Amino acid sequence: MNIRYQPASRILVLALLVIAGGTALAEKPIIRPGDRVLFLGDSITAAGHFVSYVEAHLRLQVKGDPVEVINLGLPSEGCTGLSEPDHPFPRPNVHERLARALEKTMPDVVVACYGMNDGIYYPFSKERFVKYQQGMRQLSQVIRKSGARLILLTPPAFDPLPLKKAGKLLPAGEEKYAWFAIYEGYDDVIQKYAAWLASQHRLADLVLDVYTPVVNYTLEKRKQDPKFVMSPDGVHVNVEGHQVIARGVVEGLGLRWDADLNKQLFASFESRRAIMHAAWLSHVGHKRPGMKPGLPIDEAQTA
Repeated sequence: MNIRYQPASRILVLALLVIAGGTALAEKPIIRPGDRVLFLGDSITAAGHFVSYVEAHLRLQVKGDPVEVINLGLPSEGCTGLSEPDHPFPRPNVHERLARALEKTMPDVVVACYGMNDGIYYPFSKERFVKYQQGMRQLSQVIRKSGARLILLTPPAFDPLPLKKAGKLLPAGEEKYAWFAIYEGYDDVIQKYAAWLASQHRLADLVLDVYTPVVNYTLEKRKQDPKFVMSPDGVHVNVEGHQVIARGVVEGLGLRWDADLNKQLFASFESRRAIMHAAWLSHVGHKRPGMKPGLPIDEAQTA
């Protein structure tokens, strides 16, 4: 069955626009009652825990007609069309499915998070960086031309600590790198991508920095526990890391972060998201092998 909001009054959110060198506040109704919100991204978005946290806060705090959230995150995806040589298949490019996704979901708002895969785990390259910039500009152009409002999230941080301890990082100067053999300074690459995107407030209605909260939270935790990690492979944060990302989004939307969110309520969102995520991926279509087909949309909605 579909989960619905309790009716109440309309709100105007206070949007946080992240700009290079600082932040600026502007009153914009980014997510409104009755909106359909589409999430696009890579495996971090596909895992979806931060999406469930954001959805739960929207349900509880955006008053009025229900806001519908659709997660179309796809593992391995990027916005550049680039792949590392040893990747088992060409990395899917969001632009291959973007037009279909917009046509079939008809969103009012799109939330997009790309960058982690777009450096393809190599040292910084100006050519790859330009590809990322072009990919994000193209994404912005297509989405805004559709009439949807756009929220861009920076990539979260790469954490080298767990792989460094396991001896799985590679130094500069190697012939090639991969998701299983990552350049030891890859977080410097991601930081450049995140800093650039955070400065591009004209590309979207809202740009939110989720890189910095992840870094700051990790550093704070390591004051008490130097071995603290949220991403065992350096890339994919656990549920605690998803909470950090979600808080950045929730507060960036001008909503109140509820640290004591009802666990049963959150579990219900997680359960529904898993079913609908697979259904929407199959409905829209993609070129990523190894994904289990989802239920037909109508069947998934009543599952």
